[in-house]
Amino acid sequence: MTAPAAPRVLVAGIGNIFLADDAFGPEVIAALRDHRLPDGVDAADFGIRGMDLVYRLLDGYDAAVLVDAVPRGGPPGTLYVLDIDGSDPGFAPAAPEAHGMDPVKVLATARELAGWESLAFPRVVLVGCEPLVRMRGDEPDVVHGLSDPVRASVGEAVRLLETVVADLLGHATERLPG
Repeated sequence: MTAPAAPRVLVAGIGNIFLADDAFGPEVIAALRDHRLPDGVDAADFGIRGMDLVYRLLDGYDAAVLVDAVPRGGPPGTLYVLDIDGSDPGFAPAAPEAHGMDPVKVLATARELAGWESLAFPRVVLVGCEPLVRMRGDEPDVVHGLSDPVRASVGEAVRLLETVVADLLGHATERLPG
């Protein structure tokens, strides 16, 4: 008799390091490098490589945690944990962006590909941080580095991720159908 496979969780930092607080996800992944992750947990900085993340989401993970700047109207530096099931009407299939990272398009594309291939789609959780500086990307100058309140939240986000990942590992059998 074969033992069930150990649960797998992907922690994915997303965001553009040249757009100020949008770099929150990559900065958290960099801070995670100093921490030992549990077995079965992979952490990676996807930056703005949306298609790379699409294919990793379909690589047999039970759950994925996206780490990103998320404007929701709270004070800058506020952390949020959102459970995203991918079936929300806002996650309609869209043309993939080979060099872009619109999380809604990434999740919609990954979910659609999972359906085509009859693959299980992982549970998706978002750990987000309220940005202070929100850039659109068409400004004449890049802004490298996080604002003070967002930078101050990086360590707290690492601790929050440890809790979220532990919870996901404990509930890994609650996968969504492809």
